[in-house]
Amino acid sequence: MALTREIYERYVNILREELIPALGCTEPIAIAYAAAKAREVLGGMPERIVAECSGNIVKNVKGVVVPTTKDLRGIEAAAIIGVVGGDASRQLEVLSNVTQEHLDRAKAMIDAGVCEEKLLETRAKLHIVVRVYRGGDSAMVEIIHTHTGIVHIEKNGEVILDIPHSESEEEEAATSRDCLNIADIVEFANTVDVDDVRDVLAKQVAYNTAISDEGLHRIYGANIGITLLSVYGDDVKTRAKAAAAAGSDARMSGCEMPVVINSGSGNQGMTVSLPVIEYAKELCVTTDRLYRALCVSNLVAIHQKAKIGRLSAYCGAVSAAAGAGAGVTYLYGGGVEEISETITSTLANVSGIVCDGAKPSCAAKIASSVDAALLACYMTMQKRRFRPGEGIVKAGVEDTIDSVSRLAKDGMQVTDEEILKIMIDR
Repeated sequence: MALTREIYERYVNILREELIPALGCTEPIAIAYAAAKAREVLGGMPERIVAECSGNIVKNVKGVVVPTTKDLRGIEAAAIIGVVGGDASRQLEVLSNVTQEHLDRAKAMIDAGVCEEKLLETRAKLHIVVRVYRGGDSAMVEIIHTHTGIVHIEKNGEVILDIPHSESEEEEAATSRDCLNIADIVEFANTVDVDDVRDVLAKQVAYNTAISDEGLHRIYGANIGITLLSVYGDDVKTRAKAAAAAGSDARMSGCEMPVVINSGSGNQGMTVSLPVIEYAKELCVTTDRLYRALCVSNLVAIHQKAKIGRLSAYCGAVSAAAGAGAGVTYLYGGGVEEISETITSTLANVSGIVCDGAKPSCAAKIASSVDAALLACYMTMQKRRFRPGEGIVKAGVEDTIDSVSRLAKDGMQVTDEEILKIMIDR
């Protein structure tokens, strides 16, 4: 059934809202963004910084290199480099203009201990409050639910911005995600005027391919991408896994190249796109056919994450890989039924992978998740499937997605808390 014009435009807007460039892992970048904005409001370089972060932010900043800092990790480094060299107008590319002079000054401020870190008591998964002080002046910036979602700004105790918000529920996106479903996603991919999304998807292909190539040619992290190619050979199945893993290898270890993200995550943006790009090359499809497949992969991932939330104990590589598997199935000519089976079989396999923060091992989790998605794709093509009632698998793909969302959002709440305790236990 043809989409209404309203639903069509919502799908285009969702892609434009979600597929945006980011330089570096988005959690430290969000801290740097808040800090840069706080310095801007203060009107000068602060003498003291207090960075308060929710547990999931702590989890995702602890083990990842802050971009442009070479090898610095953690909340303190992210906040200080944001204050010293950040440009808040660039949002998720806030650190794009950092120089060696900025880095030297940031290191001196780290040595001087000007930044205090605090665990923020909040029900929100993504919540950051940065306060800065200089003489008798102060400023505060608060971000909640999205990486650039500034909801409160103060200077010297005077409220400059105050957007009503709730800690317990993520705020509605500019374009509601409640219109997303697998049947309509496939219809959209089949009928979209590619020119309506060409610029967004072309940037995703260019940026994410570039950082993947970087990860395949230099030493980053544990070099999962290189390992896969050197051990498992050079067929398309291995290249698809290696491409996504290599992008993560580079990004988690401080590579200063931007990626186009999905659902607030660079790793998910690479996972959802790079396997599809590799299969498009192998199958020699047209660029427009690739873009239609990327509409499928991106929107399938966004559909799942809209129900789960941006941060949780559930590894986002799984939902992104399910999207990638759907995109590959689309390239092979699969329709709604085949794409639904691919998603279901992926989720039946690897939905137990936990998120223990952003760090080099994310590349291995990406590789495992993409492997499961490709297995699901080939199962589908051979008319093999997991059946309703087997574990969390339900009779329809939407009910299966709902089951996994319930597992991730509600069932893994205690798991999330325990992971954080393990990570900060010295």
